[in-house]
Amino acid sequence: MRDIILDNLEFIQKKITACCLQNHRDPKEVKLLLATKTVHPARIQIALSAGYTCIAENKVQELGKKYDHLKNSPHNSHFIGHLQSNKIKYLLQYDVGCIQSIDRLDLAQKLNQKLKADNRFIDILIQVNTSREESKFGVSPEKTLDLVRQIALLDNIRIKGLMTIGLFSTNKEKVRECFRLLKNLQLAIIKADIPHVSMEELSMGMSGDYEIAIAEGATIVRIGTAIFGARIYPDSYYWNETRA
Repeated sequence: MRDIILDNLEFIQKKITACCLQNHRDPKEVKLLLATKTVHPARIQIALSAGYTCIAENKVQELGKKYDHLKNSPHNSHFIGHLQSNKIKYLLQYDVGCIQSIDRLDLAQKLNQKLKADNRFIDILIQVNTSREESKFGVSPEKTLDLVRQIALLDNIRIKGLMTIGLFSTNKEKVRECFRLLKNLQLAIIKADIPHVSMEELSMGMSGDYEIAIAEGATIVRIGTAIFGARIYPDSYYWNETRA
């Protein structure tokens, strides 16, 4: 098991490097974020011990279950799943460094209120629904700039960039359109020069489409299956894309 995970990590890192060079990018610009949903802590530890210390969970409950197993191993924890307001206080117990899935003002306001009460700050990414699917979470592309302006006024939240989940499709050009749209939104927000907003990160691309994402400007790729193996349920289950 250890050798398989390490081999996969090495393979993916080489692919990321090759893709960056092919697209005239510095490989140092792209971070490998390990999507560890359903992955046992012992398997995550293999990656951490090999120096791959950026990990991400989709569900607050699962993050909590793994927290004690991993807290003594240095790592940077991201939250990449849909966040409900009533889970904020639990999420903040687990030393998450970045929440990548902020997509509405009321959620950001409640998060900021809790952070202010605790005298804390946190990095966030704005999640954008670039595929425009009704089943997907994320702010619409047309409303992204306004949302960034509003959240930028909250003192304890630091906007660091944008995140999207590409279209689940075998049509590479349609997937590419999602990532290109996020890049264009990033450029528009940079041009708007909004105080207290950084647009250094574009989190886009997973195991099946990270090479396209890198070609279109990703700085963070979220990869799980290609490293830890296939899961029982489809990605849509773990991404909580149902609104029910």
